[in-house]
Amino acid sequence: MNEFNDLPRAEFAFPGPLRELLVSAVVDGSKTTTAALAAEYRVDDEPLPEVGARHVVIDSAEKAVAVIEITDVQVVPLAAVPWEHARDEGEGYSSLAEWRAEHQSFWDCAEMRSYLGDASFVVDDGTEIVLERFRVVKLL
Repeated sequence: MNEFNDLPRAEFAFPGPLRELLVSAVVDGSKTTTAALAAEYRVDDEPLPEVGARHVVIDSAEKAVAVIEITDVQVVPLAAVPWEHARDEGEGYSSLAEWRAEHQSFWDCAEMRSYLGDASFVVDDGTEIVLERFRVVKLL
C-alpha cells in the first residue's frame, strides 16, 4: 500500500462473496455509488464521508485494490433513495424495488444486527441511508 497506508479503508459489505462482487465492480468501473446505514457511522463513532476524501478499497483478504475519491454524499431516508443511485451501484438491479429488497435483506440480517448491537433493528422507509458517489483514482 505504501503511500496509501494513511488513507481510511473502504470495506464494502462483510468479507466474503458479496464483498468480492462489489470490489470487482469498483475495479471494472461499473460501481460508482454505495449506500450504508447512518447507524453504522454512529456505531463506529466515525464522521460521515466528505466530498474530496480518498479511501483505499479493501478486499476480503485485506488486500488494497484501489483508491477512490468521494464526489458526492447525501443522507436520505430509505424511501428517498433515487433510481440513479441504485443503478450506479453496479450490481445489475433492474428496478429501485429490487435494489431496496436486496439492501433491506442485507441490512436486516443477523450479522448486521450484531454489528449494530441491536437484535431488533429493522429497516423501514425512514431509516437514514448514507449515499456516496465516488470515482476510482488509482487501481493498485
